[in-house]
Amino acid sequence: MTTTQLRHDSGRMTTAVHPSTRKTVTPHRAARIAGISYIAIFLLAIFANFVVREGMVEPDNAAATVANITGSIGLFRLGMIAFLVIFVVDVVISWALHMIFREVDHDLSLGAAWFRLVYTTFLGVALVFFYQVLQLVGDSGIAAAYTADQVNAQTMIALESFNNVWLVGLVAFGVHLVIIGYLLIRTGYVSKVLGYLLIAAGVAYGLDTVAHTLLDNYSDFANVFLAMVAIPSMVGEGWLGLWLLLGKKFAA
Repeated sequence: MTTTQLRHDSGRMTTAVHPSTRKTVTPHRAARIAGISYIAIFLLAIFANFVVREGMVEPDNAAATVANITGSIGLFRLGMIAFLVIFVVDVVISWALHMIFREVDHDLSLGAAWFRLVYTTFLGVALVFFYQVLQLVGDSGIAAAYTADQVNAQTMIALESFNNVWLVGLVAFGVHLVIIGYLLIRTGYVSKVLGYLLIAAGVAYGLDTVAHTLLDNYSDFANVFLAMVAIPSMVGEGWLGLWLLLGKKFAA
């Protein structure tokens, strides 16, 4: 069978392209796209999460938190933009990773992509609460209906709602990492240590969310859970990003 066929359609001659001739993104190219995207997310997340969110929010002091945001409202808006870019780039990574691993196990690769997309959706929903903060501390006129104490309280509730929605989404992200880690172990493309690191990070994300839910005194163990999540996650995802960008061996 030839790659193209002529067919008659409503009196016109049209060209039908055989599916095998359609251009598709190779795993090599998808890996480069994913690698660049991972580096972009890494840099944006440092700014958005650590410089803006954690840098401005003082959990036990609502008045100071509102003062920090109003005093650096431009920085807060830039943090929101960074989160929005992460929201979009995460979709690109979901697609790119599926393109890389679909020849290894199509169903698992697709499942990993879906779990990351679920997480990304939760991140997008969480960002709605940042817009609520802007309405409370900005010049929208909404804050005029509240006293200063009420504005402070509502702002902290919105910021905590952002954390909670994101926390739920991280469970789906954890499942995504577990699947990607398993696929890496199966492929032999890279050291199995990377696969186990990603699996450990994925499990840690899930355990952290469960701990937030079950422990009334979670704050007493916050540093322990932070280390449990951050170490395998930063090392594993950083390694994954570099390997995707620089690696040579992928499925055909």
